[in-house]
Amino acid sequence: MDIWQSISDEDIEKMRDKVGKTMDIKTVISEKLNEIERKENVRILHCVESGSRAWGFESPDSDYDVRFIYVRPKDYYLKLESTRDVIEWQLDDTLDINGWDIQKMLRLLYKSNPTVFEWNSSPIVYKTTDDWSAVSKVIGRYFQVKAGLYHYLSMAKTNYHAYFKGEQVKLKKYFYVLRPLLACRYIIDNGKPPPMLFSELVEAELESSMKPFVDEILKAKMATSELGTQQKNDEVIRYFESSIAEIEKVIAEYANEEKPSWEPLDKCFLDILGENSFP
Repeated sequence: MDIWQSISDEDIEKMRDKVGKTMDIKTVISEKLNEIERKENVRILHCVESGSRAWGFESPDSDYDVRFIYVRPKDYYLKLESTRDVIEWQLDDTLDINGWDIQKMLRLLYKSNPTVFEWNSSPIVYKTTDDWSAVSKVIGRYFQVKAGLYHYLSMAKTNYHAYFKGEQVKLKKYFYVLRPLLACRYIIDNGKPPPMLFSELVEAELESSMKPFVDEILKAKMATSELGTQQKNDEVIRYFESSIAEIEKVIAEYANEEKPSWEPLDKCFLDILGENSFP
């Protein structure tokens, strides 16, 4: 079952400029997914947008970060030989397409890998299936607060130290720090995975005094290329530094959480394999 309702006509018109006037992006991606299924002998269970377009702050020339979960024929999982569990299909100026095997995804879910929760909640869904719906129903059971906080804080700190050394900063890098910091605050306040849309995180977690600064940077970012830069904003930098210190203290106080059961994930995997058929 394909779902295109999440992509507006206005968004599709913008996409046409990147992939050609004769073919819109949903057609391009659909054909790519069909090609992957045919050439790799897989069935794609779920496919979403995962980057700045899903976060809601893409630049005019942002590419499309297409991510998918797939399953192979049952016999593939019975081999003694180690097998690949990723498909890296395309990387160019327009499309970045890759996917994870369902077995890899479920194992990462057991470890509360935040990427799984993000792919499950992306506001832009290119394709999904009933099998994925069954997986989606159990995903929330595997979110662990401490693991989520470590992930997003590490992302914020890594990007902060890498990209904010000079006086000129790429506009998009502000959001590579701000978004994970707001995600941490959301997890602390709600105990569940943060929403993908940056606007929802801002509404829920950003102090009102910071919103004018962030709005200014966001408008500039969305109006310029991926390489657009701006003089470093001292107010935002101070917010980054104080937030990092505050979140580090909160994490230190969290106890380790009890590991959940494998059983629901095993059932999902076996059910998918049992229903799996290929032409």
